[in-house]
Amino acid sequence: MRTPVFELHIRPMFRATDREHMIWALDLWDYDDVVAQADDILDRLEQDMPPVTGGGLWPEEWIALFRRWKDGARKRLELGTATYDITRTPAQVDLTATGTFPAAGYEGWLQLESETDASKTYVLHFEAPDAPEAGSPPAFTVVETYRATDTRTVFVRDGSGVQELT
Repeated sequence: MRTPVFELHIRPMFRATDREHMIWALDLWDYDDVVAQADDILDRLEQDMPPVTGGGLWPEEWIALFRRWKDGARKRLELGTATYDITRTPAQVDLTATGTFPAAGYEGWLQLESETDASKTYVLHFEAPDAPEAGSPPAFTVVETYRATDTRTVFVRDGSGVQELT
């Protein structure tokens, strides 16, 4: 069974309304806040949260997933690092990230994090394997493709900060 990951499995279960309701005490979209309050969050989920007026209780499968994450490694994604290139053709734009994973068994991808009328920001995620793997860290190339008609400024957030790509 796959180990749950905060950004992939836990955070998406907390809706914007849940976050707004609890922001006075903790940020349900913040890994550190959720880790610090995980026992209390689970107690409330098993009893009465979210209330019916806020969307109702979580299904038992969601509670079980949260419990498995809380009682396990409390795994989360890492920000990767890479070099980036943008290649434009008449039909498409390719955003390419190239680098070397920190260790064997890692996976990585670019994900659109936010966008406005003027720009779009991607994040380079790395996911560590559940157990260390033998071998040398492999090289990687990941490509995100979008339409050539999209001429917004592109930013990438990674382990070295936010970079504007031209």
